[in-house]
Amino acid sequence: MLLQNETHFTIVRFQDGKLSQTDDTIVTEFPITIKLNQEEFATLVCTPEHLEEMVIGFLASENVIKSMDDIEDLWIEEGRGFAHVTVKQKPQLYEKFRSKRYITSCCGMSRQSFYFVNDALTVKKLHNVELSLSPSECITLMTSMQQEAATFKRTGGVHNAALCDKDGMILMRMDIGRHNALDKLYGYCIQNAIPTSDKVLVFSGRISSEILIKASKMGCPVVLSKAAPTELALEMANNLGITTVGFIRNQSFNIYTHDWRITKEETEMGS
Repeated sequence: MLLQNETHFTIVRFQDGKLSQTDDTIVTEFPITIKLNQEEFATLVCTPEHLEEMVIGFLASENVIKSMDDIEDLWIEEGRGFAHVTVKQKPQLYEKFRSKRYITSCCGMSRQSFYFVNDALTVKKLHNVELSLSPSECITLMTSMQQEAATFKRTGGVHNAALCDKDGMILMRMDIGRHNALDKLYGYCIQNAIPTSDKVLVFSGRISSEILIKASKMGCPVVLSKAAPTELALEMANNLGITTVGFIRNQSFNIYTHDWRITKEETEMGS
């Protein structure tokens, strides 16, 4: 039985020295254009589920809205690929800087830190956010997300992201676009007035600069991934106060930045 985001595709597979025709499960891809106050604003290529959450999360991460109170109307015209959003007021700074590249250094960094001015204006510094995880909690959260990743197991074509606290996974979303998966989490939190400053982001893909920026805008002080980080992402994480943990596989991982949030196990402390 296919899930909402999957389709069958006839392929030719080479296996054990032979070619044979078979059906494979493929993830679907869907462009949706956000019309903001009746003007085309952005087109996102995504996995077609939780579209309202994604739109809300995207607008929040772009500093167009701060809460649901800023939205007067939102409806998805899925058949035509449009999300119609009416906001009370579009930020003037966003309109001015939305496509301007940010060239100078920021946060004390020695080279370009953010791709766009709007990113530099909206990221949050999280150095003083108190949150701690034990090594076993990091591994357990990653295991929980991977166990729920049904579409990835069937297609191998999506990124998974989960919002967690110390007690476990609160919410999981997936998408062909890693940033879309985070926007869906963010949108859900905004819709339901869920605070994110005491939450952990668990992610299946590489910790890139764009993922680090999304985490900062959400206010999540810890990012866990089963993959590697990039150099620029780690520079940003150091300067924004975000703990990054990568290569969480089996019973091991690497802590790259702000390791004070990953505490020793009680048994280790007592030994």
